Amino acid sequence: MKFYHHQVLISADNPSLLNEFKEIELILRQELKKQKLHEEINVLDTGSIGIAGTGISLAIYPEQVIYINITKQDIPEIVREHFVKGLIVNRLLKKEGFKSVKRIEKRRIVLENAGNIDPESIDEYLATGGYEAWEKALLEMEPIRIVDEVRDSGLRGRGGAGFPAGVKWNFTEMLKGNQKYFVINADEGEPGTFKDRLIMEGDPHKLLEGLMISSFAVGATKAFIYIRGEYKLSMTRLQKAIDQAREYGLTGKNIFGSGFDLDIEIKIGAGAYICGEETALIESIEGKRGNPRYKPPFPGVKGVWQKPTVVNNVETIANIPAIIKNGADWYRSFGTKDCPGTKIFTIIGDVANPGLCEVDLGTPLRTVIEEYSGGMKESKKFKAALIGGAAGVFIPEEFLDVNLDYKSLHDRGAVLGSGAILVMNVEANIVDMLYSVVKFFRHESCGKCSPCRLGNEKLFKLIKKNRIGKGKEQDLKDLVSISEAMQKTSFCALGQSPAMSIKSAIKHFKTDFEKVM
Repeated sequence: MKFYHHQVLISADNPSLLNEFKEIELILRQELKKQKLHEEINVLDTGSIGIAGTGISLAIYPEQVIYINITKQDIPEIVREHFVKGLIVNRLLKKEGFKSVKRIEKRRIVLENAGNIDPESIDEYLATGGYEAWEKALLEMEPIRIVDEVRDSGLRGRGGAGFPAGVKWNFTEMLKGNQKYFVINADEGEPGTFKDRLIMEGDPHKLLEGLMISSFAVGATKAFIYIRGEYKLSMTRLQKAIDQAREYGLTGKNIFGSGFDLDIEIKIGAGAYICGEETALIESIEGKRGNPRYKPPFPGVKGVWQKPTVVNNVETIANIPAIIKNGADWYRSFGTKDCPGTKIFTIIGDVANPGLCEVDLGTPLRTVIEEYSGGMKESKKFKAALIGGAAGVFIPEEFLDVNLDYKSLHDRGAVLGSGAILVMNVEANIVDMLYSVVKFFRHESCGKCSPCRLGNEKLFKLIKKNRIGKGKEQDLKDLVSISEAMQKTSFCALGQSPAMSIKSAIKHFKTDFEKVM
């Protein structure tokens, strides 16, 4: 293996492609060659390094330096000052948060490789121990043992519902039949959530390995990755990973001589939020309008083309290789007793360093904001956070020390959801924020059931009236009562969700509504 004096990791995620990433990389390579440093410095495209809103980013090792907002004009200076003279280019330096990034890496499971390897190279993934868990599962374990290991690990679905993965798998594994399906929900339509995109961009082979193990565990010989149409880079990298895995004999017919067959196919969604609901997603895969189905029967019994089907989120399945390789007890060393493992949070809004982090479940919200996001932007006072996306809950300052896990949040009347955290300072207006949430649900309702179709329209008119200063006390009561009726009678989770954000906003921030009455 060739030894390099420096390693330069270029964050080659989707936003980077919109910022002349390829041209900047070319100029960097040319400048290094001009200075006769190209054989000493390894330039590597990788996934997100965990920060957002900073344009092109370069992480340089062994110095552990991150430069942000890089332009073409900055490259000669970086090469001249950093690599030739050994000086730090302070004006481009990410001064806060890099230590936090390193701290996160020590406890990473899902994002262990993201930002450290070339996501388009199966050989680099193999060099990290990739596909060893797949080999172990296929050649050394019975399907039911895999299901038991996942169940014993305590892994819960990371898409929002938090249902135990092993329990869900068990329903399908026990069924007989000549055809079963496994579906990855990579639609990720929840506002403020982009964790699944960064998993797929940064380490697509980890997702594929998890999907292979999961499919074998439940007896599925056909798997789909249902991905939102806007995720172009994710699609490209996943398809390349699928092609590489097939070329290496990791998928296809009679894998490793085991007699097990598996075909993996990408299905592209059209951007409908409702298709995040598993039965609407299944309808879309079949080429139909993405409307939710009646349940029961549940997808585990009758899913894609009425065959037994398991649907899991990207982050959920990306945990599987580590669980199978290291065991359930190892996985339970992360997180809490009731909620083991790690969780990826996407942190946006009024924080110094927006982005994402993977932390142990049970980590306090205050820690995520102050240590992993660099604290409040411009040191302004915290006012609120919307946790879980539009389908989440507004929480006040007294919740800052709440532990971020399913049980702790549930005990406080909140939800973990998809892991999106929108942080707001004292200048934020919760009426405006709730208006955006209600407007979103009104737009995304499929219209299948009357409570959701009519209820969201009524909610929108009420919040709009309040926002322009014509609201009354009765309007707040109506917002709550209508959303509660929708929660009890709507066909699927979309119509059931507005109640959480509406009730929490009015309960904790009623003064914001009273100010505009």
